[in-house]
Amino acid sequence: MEHYYRELVGFLSARLGSRQAAEDVAHDAYLRVLERTDAERIEHPRAFLYRTALNLVVDRHRRYQVRQAEPLEVLDSDERWHTAAPAHDLQLDQRLALMQRALDELSKVCRDCFLLRKLDGLSHPQIAEHLGISRSMVEKHIVNAMKHCRLRMREWES
Repeated sequence: MEHYYRELVGFLSARLGSRQAAEDVAHDAYLRVLERTDAERIEHPRAFLYRTALNLVVDRHRRYQVRQAEPLEVLDSDERWHTAAPAHDLQLDQRLALMQRALDELSKVCRDCFLLRKLDGLSHPQIAEHLGISRSMVEKHIVNAMKHCRLRMREWES
């Protein structure tokens, strides 16, 4: 199924108008497909992957619409925006520590690909050039890192 990646990114880029957004949706789509819990075999993997990606695009669009519709006065009057909830901060710190622990389990190149993409916002070609590896290896490392971190976070939080 990995050989559909570039094709999917091209397809999504045309719809989203941004290669970076397309790569993010493609990563999420791959993760959703890889993390399926039912053992049922996918009859048409390409179609399933595309449908998953399009569903994610629709979800992304809906979230954007909701954010745009939120009146600014709500933010001013909402107490959550003015005071930090200590329990929430603690939970966030714990989750960040677990995420760091999961990232530490990855190989250096896998971790670097993930961090350059997610923290520095570099594109796949930029990461490939920076690390001296192929774009397809960058794509595989990022998908593997995301999958590993999600699995470990679920495991540790349950």
